[in-house]
Amino acid sequence: MDNTPAKRLTGIAYIPRWLGGVSCYIVFGLGGLLTSLTILPLLRFWPGTKEQRIRRVQKAVHIMFRGFVHMLSWAGVIKLTPVNMARLSEARGKVVVMNHPTLVDVVVLISLMPNAGCIVKQGIWRNPFMRGVVACAGYIPNRGAELLLYDCKEVLDSGTNLIIFPEGTRTVLGSVINDFARGAANIALRTKTDILPVTLHTNASGLTKQEAWYEIPRRTIGMRVEVGETIEHIRYDTQAGGDAKMARLLTRDLEDHFKKELE
Repeated sequence: MDNTPAKRLTGIAYIPRWLGGVSCYIVFGLGGLLTSLTILPLLRFWPGTKEQRIRRVQKAVHIMFRGFVHMLSWAGVIKLTPVNMARLSEARGKVVVMNHPTLVDVVVLISLMPNAGCIVKQGIWRNPFMRGVVACAGYIPNRGAELLLYDCKEVLDSGTNLIIFPEGTRTVLGSVINDFARGAANIALRTKTDILPVTLHTNASGLTKQEAWYEIPRRTIGMRVEVGETIEHIRYDTQAGGDAKMARLLTRDLEDHFKKELE
């Protein structure tokens, strides 16, 4: 990916970019509401096992998100460059961790992998535009620790990959990454699951936590999604060092890995 930021649009030249970007979000929101009322319930209740029905819906969400990413690219909001995608397409039942610099990170990642689940905060479950989508796709509500762990193990055992952002929220502007929480490490170790790190490099600021969704970036954000090598959970033997100690060690190693990749 060319690390040189694109030209910054100003004045009248910015208006088509803003209209295009806002239109993408409106289409995405209305499309999510419409499909959650029509296509996704149909796929969910179509004959088949529970796992087959969920996979059908996840594939549909993958296609929808891929369409949204194409719209953002067409509007000049982002430019996507995937690297080492074979590692992602071959992944089964792994904890996929990624840094979180922008608003659309989870959409970009799911657009690249049809076999994906994620933990969804309660606010999204109350969002009428997204509730039907996350429910039909078998995504996991962020509830009590033991229930959450049980849900994660069930998803991972089914062969679905689980996306987790260890930063918890979007990266603070001006920082390389936020401090990692131990959630991803705890889930990986307690479910005995390997970790697949995915680094999202960006060459311009935009769609950050400090900006509203309608503040469309004036520069095209170049995004390089680079899939790393699998980190085996067995390297962090909880029998030898204890759950808490190994989770701290794995979290520290993950944070160091991303800092090295991003710097």
